[in-house]
Amino acid sequence: MDPRPALPPARGPLSEALFRALLEPAGTPVVAGELAAIAADGVLAEDSQLALYSLYELHYRGFRGVDENWEWQPALLALQAALEADFEVTLRERAWEPGAAVVPERVGESIMRLVADDQGAQLSPYLERSATAEQFREFLIHRSAYQLKEADPHSWAIPRLAGPAKAALVEVQADEYGGGRPDRVHATLFAKAMRALDLDPTYGAYLDRIPAVTLATVNLMSLFGLHRRLRGAIVGHLAAFETTSPIPNGRYAKGLRRLGFGADALDFFDEHVEADSVHENIAVYDMAQGLAMSEPGLAGDILFGVRALLHLDGRFAAHLLGRWDRGETSLLEPVTGAR
Repeated sequence: MDPRPALPPARGPLSEALFRALLEPAGTPVVAGELAAIAADGVLAEDSQLALYSLYELHYRGFRGVDENWEWQPALLALQAALEADFEVTLRERAWEPGAAVVPERVGESIMRLVADDQGAQLSPYLERSATAEQFREFLIHRSAYQLKEADPHSWAIPRLAGPAKAALVEVQADEYGGGRPDRVHATLFAKAMRALDLDPTYGAYLDRIPAVTLATVNLMSLFGLHRRLRGAIVGHLAAFETTSPIPNGRYAKGLRRLGFGADALDFFDEHVEADSVHENIAVYDMAQGLAMSEPGLAGDILFGVRALLHLDGRFAAHLLGRWDRGETSLLEPVTGAR
């Protein structure tokens, strides 16, 4: 059986045209008009984010029944570039501080300050104290879009760095991949948590339910990771990711314990409390600040990567909390607990 996920249902004219093309042999002309759909939809809305996620997925595991030669077809690369350009412009408008002085030797301090000063919606206290088992299931479904490919988007940066920054990145990533132990790969631990909550841990199983506000957080990593010119941003993103991980994951673990879930559900979250506490200084100072000091021109993009993560994660948290406060599902369609 083909282990790749199936193409999800389209969410508008852009993804519909894309998926129709992907089911044809590679090189078949893409249906005209898809670029016009970008402006009509808005780059952060459902149709565009699903299309961008699907284009990026061609660089990861691909889709069942889709010719793998589509990955480097010029027509799709042009579409991807157009979507990326709109996405990046939107992010820079919302998460950039023009004219802000960035001192390479103080990039680590700046990252820690940005994280500490973040005023975005806080999801982890709710999950710790109030979330139901069904809300935890929804949370894991959202997170599966990234966690089941955990570390892969950041690993694109390895060949683009050198010296201390590269060594620090590899040190962090080695833990993400289980330090050579397949059973301790973090994506494997997350799949185990999904099974413990009676969810399907198959890669891509819930793509049809995951909304654009979540897909954008994953597309951000692929945007940064797949472009050498944005290597500063992917390093900043990873530094912020590691810095914002230990406390929330500790709260998620407490929430799962409150609901009576056992070791299989907790292993992923407990692992991140311990591992990311160690990773924080390595990622912030050895990797991010080390890169800024070796390539001072990247210092601004490193902090842009931090701000972009905080912005999109804030939107994601606000979406979940807002929907749950109204008694609604945070997914496109509700999912029952049974697999």
